[in-house]
Amino acid sequence: MEFLINFFTNYGYFAVLFVLIICGFGVPIPEDITLVSGGVIAGLGYANPHMMLIVSMIGVLIGDSTMYWLGRLYGVKILRFRPIRKMLTLKRLQIVRSQFDKYGNRVLFTARFLPGLRAPIYMISGITRRVSFIRFVLIDFFAAIISVPIWVYLGHFGASNLDWLHKQIHKGQFVIYAIIGVVALIVLWKWKKSRQNKQTKE
Repeated sequence: MEFLINFFTNYGYFAVLFVLIICGFGVPIPEDITLVSGGVIAGLGYANPHMMLIVSMIGVLIGDSTMYWLGRLYGVKILRFRPIRKMLTLKRLQIVRSQFDKYGNRVLFTARFLPGLRAPIYMISGITRRVSFIRFVLIDFFAAIISVPIWVYLGHFGASNLDWLHKQIHKGQFVIYAIIGVVALIVLWKWKKSRQNKQTKE
């Protein structure tokens, strides 16, 4: 986080925008840490916190939309690219596609809170073409407007006490991973239940 804070301090809003866009590409830079770091430089007086929120929202939406359009333009052919193939395996494609069939827009909304799965899900939404771009952006916006302000204003509020801020980030990440675990268990339980129902019918 210290590296991002220094980088953002030197280059301002454009640096935050750039890093958030490449986060959307699946680059292994934690989006929450990026957002908090943007909030920190605002709290230190190098940026306006409300402007930082706007820039962060734009960066998040551009990054997510890029993944959607990569999937939409190239379809399954995109799996031929080695970097994409590592992130989006054929098995993962099939799993997420089946979840789209069952839960539709809820999968997109939930994806914003699932680090590591966010980019593949957005790309698959483009590949399947089950969601129009306008609907995709609207769903992504309503999910981002929940998470992005929390991280940005947390960084702004804790800019003068980085030790406290680190603890709050860890707590927030723990809550996110706990939610992911609960969701995964529910999905697994429903999958097993549907499989048992099919077997009994046969």
